[in-house]
Amino acid sequence: MAEPQLDMKPSGEYKQGGSNQQSPTDPDDNTKPDDTCPELVLKVRIQSHKENDFIEVELDRQELSYQNLLQASCYELGINPEQVEKIRKLPNTLLRKDKDILRLQDFQEVELILMKNGSSALTEYTPSLLEKPCYNSNAAKMTY
Repeated sequence: MAEPQLDMKPSGEYKQGGSNQQSPTDPDDNTKPDDTCPELVLKVRIQSHKENDFIEVELDRQELSYQNLLQASCYELGINPEQVEKIRKLPNTLLRKDKDILRLQDFQEVELILMKNGSSALTEYTPSLLEKPCYNSNAAKMTY
């Protein structure tokens, strides 16, 4: 029985030569490629300065959408979806539409930003531009 030959490329990469000798998937093997795994696992938390723990939320890859992410995350965290103002992929990217959700990969960190007037004690109050002392009302009325 001949051993498969390895072809070295100049960049240091190698590829297996000869016939494709992949063995059937072992049921005890947990190293599945992303495209064959039926679920996307995300790390989700509520934005808070006090609590920074994540929970893992599983989403069906065949039904990935903004609404499904919102519903599953809120269910797991025990909050109402109407309380969520924004969804952020950490460190600093807002998720706004289904296409954004489709680009997510396993174990990426996602944060739910709750509305300021929500009933959750986890949210911090952030003053609006009108309430900040540096706000210039005349500049806000200018048209370009």
